[in-house]
Amino acid sequence: MTRPMNFVMISPHFPANFETFAHRLHESGFHTLGIADAAYDELSTGLRENLTEYYRVDNMEDYDQVYRAVAYFAHKYGRIDRIESHNEYWLELDAALRTDFNVFGYKNQDMLAIKTKAQMKEIFRQHGLKVARGRVFHTDDEARALAAELGFPVIIKPNSGVGASDTYKLRSPEALEDFFTYKNADVEYIMEEFVEGDIITFDGLTDHDGNIVFYSSLEYSEAVLATVEKDHDMFYYVPRVIADDLIQAGQICVDAFKVKERFFHFEFFRLKETKELIALEVNCRPPGGLTIDMWNYANDFDIFREYANIVRDNIFEAEITRPYNVVYISRKANQNYAHSVNTVVDKFRPNIISVEAVPGIFSKIMGEVGILARTDQMEEMRDIVQFAHAKQ
Repeated sequence: MTRPMNFVMISPHFPANFETFAHRLHESGFHTLGIADAAYDELSTGLRENLTEYYRVDNMEDYDQVYRAVAYFAHKYGRIDRIESHNEYWLELDAALRTDFNVFGYKNQDMLAIKTKAQMKEIFRQHGLKVARGRVFHTDDEARALAAELGFPVIIKPNSGVGASDTYKLRSPEALEDFFTYKNADVEYIMEEFVEGDIITFDGLTDHDGNIVFYSSLEYSEAVLATVEKDHDMFYYVPRVIADDLIQAGQICVDAFKVKERFFHFEFFRLKETKELIALEVNCRPPGGLTIDMWNYANDFDIFREYANIVRDNIFEAEITRPYNVVYISRKANQNYAHSVNTVVDKFRPNIISVEAVPGIFSKIMGEVGILARTDQMEEMRDIVQFAHAKQ
């Protein structure tokens, strides 16, 4: 009889909807070994019941503490087979632990390519994908010269960063001078030309050999940066139909960045005029928010179970037919909506999946409340969004 696989789960309680990874891995016979800084009693009952063991550290930023936790698990359960957080914030921690314990997956030497936007841009170019012009700058004078070369507006963001944090759209030389007064001196920034286009993603899961076993996409009402800047309502959705050129570009990225037995979330611009794709960045983890749950509702399957199957047996069992579009509709506390959430739910009850409360750290973008709905027709989906966002 073969021993159970030992799967170390970094911060398994966050985000809450990712706790299901522990459930499915445990049900599939894994030793699920959690490490985080939360007190054991603060974990949900479901998570506690599906962790083989939990090791609390005082500080997840202290590598020695986390290393000792993994070493303890290795001593007690044997060789560690997987170490994973599925979280952008812990990518480098995951890689360092995999390197030190010789575990399958991205190691330290892989981080430059998948964490820094300048290196991503170079790899995109090498594989024939178009990118927005721009590069890293290190001094104010370099930034001024680069802005003159690119032309305003420009986008400035951390070369290594998560989401839209510390990202700015600067429309003039005066705005650039202002940026110099509040920029973070410890951050390396990259400047890019502003591209007129819509963000579209190619997301999914690969097997142990890097074959795409599932793919999906996200389309947005507007860019996240615009939502934050203007405090807009937003929605995003998993479409039933995915364009062939997006699938082709996504396949190039999977191969170029050697994505194996991992979720991926690749971002592109679709240019408004030419409809060409411009590669923006790669994220070698699941999309954020409720997207991974939206995949399940869009396809009537269980991606968490399929992931466990891939890790254990390198088998993906679900048949993907894409019967639904699934949309997330934000509702913000400071907006004067014409219809209550209950009214929206009552009017479109056959389509409504759930109403979700959003943690405060995400509410600036995602709203304080999110409505999940699914439809088989795109027109019906847009009717729900319009009704939910209508103002008095």
